[in-house]
Amino acid sequence: MRITGNKPITGVQGKSARRQASSGTDQFTPDLGNDAPQSAQTAGGTAIQGMDALLALQEVDERAARRSRAARHGHSLLDSLETVRADLLAGVISEDRLEALASQVANRQSSGDEQIDSVLDEIELRVKVELAKLGRFAE
Repeated sequence: MRITGNKPITGVQGKSARRQASSGTDQFTPDLGNDAPQSAQTAGGTAIQGMDALLALQEVDERAARRSRAARHGHSLLDSLETVRADLLAGVISEDRLEALASQVANRQSSGDEQIDSVLDEIELRVKVELAKLGRFAE
């Protein structure tokens, strides 16, 4: 559908406002002689709303940071499993690598998201199975 009857808005001020502004010679000068009395009323409600918004933003950032840490932990576990697999194919498994993998499983933190935690549970179960096969998992 095409609407062609309206003219586009070109500016905030109309033609008469521009003429008045350019023709006047008066300039703004602040009155510094009298001190204005201070208002006794405060706007307490807006400060509280602002604080609630800040706290909500901080909570969102914390959740995102926990999810990010959990994702990095999962990727790190998967990378370690891949290197253990490569070591098994080569026939030599590094004891340090197995110790690092066991410590990674022990250092898990909750992400706060049920789906991410369930994926991490599956990854950690696979790591524990591989460590148990190699005789390194004692729980």
